[in-house]
Amino acid sequence: MVAAARAIETHRHDALARDEFAEHFVRAARASTHWPVRPEQVADGEADPLWGRLGRYFALRTRALDDFLLATAHDGVQQVVLLGAGLDARAFRLDWPDGCAVFEIDTPEVLAFKHGVLDGLGATAKAVRTPIGADLRADWASALAHAGFDASAPTAWLAEGLLLYLPSASERQLMACVDDLSAPGSSLAFEVKLGVERPQVRESPVYTETRRQIGVDLLALFDGEPRPDSAADLAARGWITAVCTPYDFTRRHGRGPRPQRDDALAANRWVFARKP
Repeated sequence: MVAAARAIETHRHDALARDEFAEHFVRAARASTHWPVRPEQVADGEADPLWGRLGRYFALRTRALDDFLLATAHDGVQQVVLLGAGLDARAFRLDWPDGCAVFEIDTPEVLAFKHGVLDGLGATAKAVRTPIGADLRADWASALAHAGFDASAPTAWLAEGLLLYLPSASERQLMACVDDLSAPGSSLAFEVKLGVERPQVRESPVYTETRRQIGVDLLALFDGEPRPDSAADLAARGWITAVCTPYDFTRRHGRGPRPQRDDALAANRWVFARKP
């Protein structure tokens, strides 16, 4: 779904982010071969709750996190870890400074599908890329260390669209591991959703249209346990944190989703943290 949103965004005249690989992922998966990958294939355009509003949200998130990673890399951090990398193609599509290493952690099945598509395209990474097949609910840190990760060097960490789906204990464990493995000068960006949504929000067209159009029940995918306050936990560990709304970036870029009544995006926060 996120790959389809990125594919549609790539072909907009005012694209927030571009991913030339995204539509190939969508077309390679049997369940999504009929999904739109271009704006003209979405009948209601940006008014469509799924491919318009939620899709533009994913594009805005992609842009914000692209900018975060590239700014960190250009500040001299040469080690990047993508937690739950999924079908993210940042190692291939971003212009990394020379010497950057990108570690991608996800389940072996996801990485196998991803490799099949990228290898078929003859894609070449623009950084030293190391995929790591591991479950983030288990001991992924050992696999990362064995793959050549250097805990003594500053790292840029990214958890995009991940924590919403993890049990609370797994989120706490992941944050503790990131802190333990982060040298001074490291940074971390991640997405969270605050609190439990009201019944009116759970009936938002973003959720109902996603179920109707592609059969994906986002509410069923979200973990139902009370969420930890990971931003506060990091601050207690000495990190400097900034908690932003998506609409902060809509205003910054002049495009993207805007607040609505009973808004399914209103509780989403993007957290940017730095370890002094």
